[in-house]
Amino acid sequence: MDIATVMGIILFMGMVVGTVYFSHGVAGFKPFINPEAFFVVMGGTFCATLVNYPLSQVVGLGRILRKVLFSTGEDTSEIVVTFVTLSEKAKKEGFLALQTDVDNIRDDFMRRGLLLVIDGAEAEFIRNMLETEIGFIRERHKVGQEIFNAMGTYAPAFGIIGTVLGMILMLFSIEDVANVPKLMAMALAAAFFGLGSGYLIFLPMGGKLRRRSEEELLIKEIVIRGVLLLQSGATPRVVRDNLMAYLDPVKRESVKAPAPSEGAPAA
Repeated sequence: MDIATVMGIILFMGMVVGTVYFSHGVAGFKPFINPEAFFVVMGGTFCATLVNYPLSQVVGLGRILRKVLFSTGEDTSEIVVTFVTLSEKAKKEGFLALQTDVDNIRDDFMRRGLLLVIDGAEAEFIRNMLETEIGFIRERHKVGQEIFNAMGTYAPAFGIIGTVLGMILMLFSIEDVANVPKLMAMALAAAFFGLGSGYLIFLPMGGKLRRRSEEELLIKEIVIRGVLLLQSGATPRVVRDNLMAYLDPVKRESVKAPAPSEGAPAA
């Protein structure tokens, strides 16, 4: 689970609850328990999203949300270690000997690239195949980002609509003095729900998806580089040194240098 996302939302809610409680006690929460304002904002945001995007993409929001909350990314240093190990074995036994190792790799993208190497595909063909897949991945990711960014725009707008709606109802029943505070609370609660959900949940999640996409595409770039180095017959040390450029300085320390080949001088 992505602790940062959950922690950010919980901390904000805790600060709001604390502010209300220490200002007015338990009774201060009554204006926020306003189903009418909540449904105007959330219902309107969802309906506007349905108008803007196909139903199939909106239904897929649950999958996208799971990606935001539970995706932690891959360890890039492990990918480098995997390619160094494969290159060592390929140097000793040939590409066909990698079949068993490839079958145990969980990453479908990496496995497909390695299978192309085992099948004897040319470097340019491998590059085109994998980069084409990256293009489709990038487009799929853009949809999720756009939906959350759109919802982040709609929610504050429907908060304002809810506020206007509450003001209209209040002015219409201005003679009923007892009902005025309730309608005013609904008007302001709608603005709170709209602004809060838009700027705390939807827009930040769109940004988190963009960051997740950048991390995933970087991993794909590392895989492509590793596959092409393997296909070219590069030595394990060359594979390691090339892929280390993609790693953070801290992670580079965890990738050990491969043992020198028999008969080759040690570095």
